[in-house]
Amino acid sequence: MSKLVHDRREGVAPASAATPAASVPVSPEAAVELLKKCQDLAREHVERAFDVFLKSLLDALDIEIDRAKSNEQATEVLGMQRSMRKGATELKHQFCGAYLEGFVKFSKHSLNTTVAQVKADAEQRLSIVDNEELEESIAIGSITQRVDTYFAEPIWALNQRFSVLNGGLAVSEANNPVSPIQFCDALRRCLVLLDISDRIKLLAYKVFDLQLLNLFKLVSEDINAYLAEQGVLSNLKYSLPKGAAPKSYLAEEDDAFGRRQEDYGIQRSEPNPDASPAQYQSELVSAIRSLQQQLKSGAVLEAASAPVYSSPQLIQALGGLQARPQTLTDLASAEPGSLIPVNIAGISADMRTKLVAQGESAELKRDDMATIDLVGLVFEYMLNDENIPDAVKTLLSYLHTPFLKIAFIDPDFFESTEHPARVLLNTLADAGSSWVQNDGSSQFDMYDQIRGTVNRVLKEFDQDVKVITTLLFEFTSYAKKVQRKQELTEKRAKEKAEGEDKLREMKLRVNQEVRKQIKSRELPSAILLLLLQPWSDYLTFVLLRHGTDSPKWREGLKVVEAVVWCIEPKRDAALIEKHKLNVAKVVAALKAGFDMIGYEPGKAEKLIEAFNTIAKLAMQAKKAEPAPEPMREELERQAAEKAGDQGLSSQEMTPEEAQMVESLKMIEFGTWFEFDGGRRLKVAWYNGRTSHYMLVDQMGKRVDMESGLSLARKMIQGQARIISGSSKPFFERALENIYHKLQEQAGEGAADNSASAQAQG
Repeated sequence: MSKLVHDRREGVAPASAATPAASVPVSPEAAVELLKKCQDLAREHVERAFDVFLKSLLDALDIEIDRAKSNEQATEVLGMQRSMRKGATELKHQFCGAYLEGFVKFSKHSLNTTVAQVKADAEQRLSIVDNEELEESIAIGSITQRVDTYFAEPIWALNQRFSVLNGGLAVSEANNPVSPIQFCDALRRCLVLLDISDRIKLLAYKVFDLQLLNLFKLVSEDINAYLAEQGVLSNLKYSLPKGAAPKSYLAEEDDAFGRRQEDYGIQRSEPNPDASPAQYQSELVSAIRSLQQQLKSGAVLEAASAPVYSSPQLIQALGGLQARPQTLTDLASAEPGSLIPVNIAGISADMRTKLVAQGESAELKRDDMATIDLVGLVFEYMLNDENIPDAVKTLLSYLHTPFLKIAFIDPDFFESTEHPARVLLNTLADAGSSWVQNDGSSQFDMYDQIRGTVNRVLKEFDQDVKVITTLLFEFTSYAKKVQRKQELTEKRAKEKAEGEDKLREMKLRVNQEVRKQIKSRELPSAILLLLLQPWSDYLTFVLLRHGTDSPKWREGLKVVEAVVWCIEPKRDAALIEKHKLNVAKVVAALKAGFDMIGYEPGKAEKLIEAFNTIAKLAMQAKKAEPAPEPMREELERQAAEKAGDQGLSSQEMTPEEAQMVESLKMIEFGTWFEFDGGRRLKVAWYNGRTSHYMLVDQMGKRVDMESGLSLARKMIQGQARIISGSSKPFFERALENIYHKLQEQAGEGAADNSASAQAQG
């Protein structure tokens, strides 16, 4: 373990261990924003790591099947393996959700996860902790201790930085959302979903133990670096660990698992997302090619002497398919929503037919077949990508053939992130997602702009990629102009919404203050009307103009108190004299306040006259008749409604609604929702204090201001859903998706072979 980089003088406690180093204070609102970004940074690593973990666990189960001493044992493990594959999506959702929930709990000061707490959770299920629970606690304790020891300094730095986000309150590993125990607890909660034996559960922890060091390194480095960049203890010093990590308690010498760790960890051929973009793309494409070869290994290869089609022959055949008159006519004339997507699967057959029509008789090389498959997989992913509207998917599907040509013309097409064809497809997909609806209706004429670009690619692109570069430049220029217009419109809508929401907050604050002072007091209807309406308007004006610390605000609240006092019956002579002075002061204050807000003079005069009349009764030790309860309830309801209180309290939420509302608090600005009918709206801004979300359309115009509870209910009822966004370009997302899908296919193939071997045995 490396040493902490702070004062270690003998007899002197390191200052930074007790209190964080100097840092710019972080407001609660800023802390939430920083936490959301930390959550996003962790999310990508955690999701990717779980895919690798599950694949490694399935591989480990293959070995368990091979080592089984009987067919019954092998069949049992095989059943568990199939159950894991079938529930892979749910398992990933549970694991990632359980881990990321820690950030929400941290923001609410309710996160407290320890090995002891894990054990306590188990004791709630069982009166006596059995051997299974004991082994699980030991496994979790071993894993966390190993990571804690090796990454002592990064964990210390995270504790200090999260302490700043925690309002200065101390943060330990128990309430640090990034600490190793949080990962282990997430896995524990994930494994609850599975009906697996104690031995297989322990195996899962062993596999996880191998991978947690790498996962924690990535997450802790990213979050420490991000918070430092944001000024959260940016001068904090710590060293990264060097050398080998401590041996795991779970890796026993006589365990085949311990001797063959490379079978379960991240393989060397695994693409490294932390590498440079160029290197990562190269590794990703190489891994895809390798998986394609593995999956096709059983296919009959072309004979060495058989003639094969050359690249020029394939390009010529594709040229004939690219600009077919019927295709161009359909593309140019079809109404949005009526166009039929290109049949991706039929392109290969069409190409063979074209080659035969050209008088050629040969075979496709295996590499060329792999290229055809890969381009097809990219466009199949695009047709299933929920980020892209259906009408745009259909348009972009017509680029399949020219892009297949490009793949034959330029072998670097797949690996180069800056290739103009890749960038064009990314830009068209992004523009479609931002400004086109599912049915093809669009803002800024974007659907026709995309259609025009696709049409020109089909007509003008032969073999010169400069044509693609020109079209990319033209479309990007147009899209940037549109984006500037949208951003300006959205900015104005946001500023207006912020002002309205601030006013709503002020009105709610005033309504609460006034109702607090008149609570449990029997008041005449005229006094209720005076305080709940025009005087509340005046207090809102004061609050907006001068704030809560101003003398005017305090004086305005005192008027409410004085009005209530002045209408109470007085029997003491001294009080009557004081009463006269106070009534005069109140009347003067009311007149000044009504004048300030421009309240209608006639109504103001009637209310002041009513106050004077009731005050005179009080001087005679008489009490004015209070407002009937139904009338009072109606006046209070009207005032609350005017203040923006919809009466939706947390007590009215179901547990499911409360959980959804909490989840919505963690979404980012720019998140897209799709509502019934395919309408897409974006969260351009929301107020975390009032839980109001401003939704804008694809032009940036404000469409609605939804409460968090209203939005949550629509999502639960299936009337709205979040469109999963990603900061990664479309083409990179597609390649990553293809890689993981091929991995799954390879794993399923291995499982089927293993099952077949067991059955034969």
